[in-house]
Amino acid sequence: MVSDFDGTMTRYDFFDMARRHLPTAADHDYWQDYLDGKLSHSEAMASIFGAIRTDHQGMGNALARMELDLTLRDSVTRLEAAGWKIIVASAGCEWYIERLLYKAGLDLEVHANPGTYTPENGLELTLPTNSPYYDPEKGIDKEAIVRRALSQDPQAAFAGDGRPDIEAAMIVSGDCLFARGILADYLTGKGRPFHYFNNWKQIADTLLDQR
Repeated sequence: MVSDFDGTMTRYDFFDMARRHLPTAADHDYWQDYLDGKLSHSEAMASIFGAIRTDHQGMGNALARMELDLTLRDSVTRLEAAGWKIIVASAGCEWYIERLLYKAGLDLEVHANPGTYTPENGLELTLPTNSPYYDPEKGIDKEAIVRRALSQDPQAAFAGDGRPDIEAAMIVSGDCLFARGILADYLTGKGRPFHYFNNWKQIADTLLDQR
């Protein structure tokens, strides 16, 4: 089971929390530049994160606002007990992913962009150039991770919610594909079958019922 993190294991994306709720040194909308094709996804993320200017409490408050799925820990535990391996594939930053997973008591394989945080320099995102799944556009090539999973199990599953998830979602069977948000809208427009989800309990229930 390969899963996105922001907006999939959480309700909200960290970059959105940063743009809406954290003080910034930038007077520019880097996300709009990404939408307009002026910046790559990783460039936009690095610019937004690096402009954050807040203390550790402010960062902690932003992480709490992401609202980690309350059903995630139990759902992962149930899936792992049934033989599933859960892999996180994210175009976000492992700095906050690891912290939220640790707080939830979860130890998962994570592929994401490295980063370090200081109040003076914000969250400095770097690209995972040494990763076998490195992608210069998004940092992490989610499709490549899903292809590896499919090579090990043709019924490997994927869950996501955004634009960086589209390529990975398109190679997974509809029975094992979970989507919401922009990804769900895209799949609907393409006539691709998938399971809509509101929380991870629904994902776990569906996968466990199928096997």
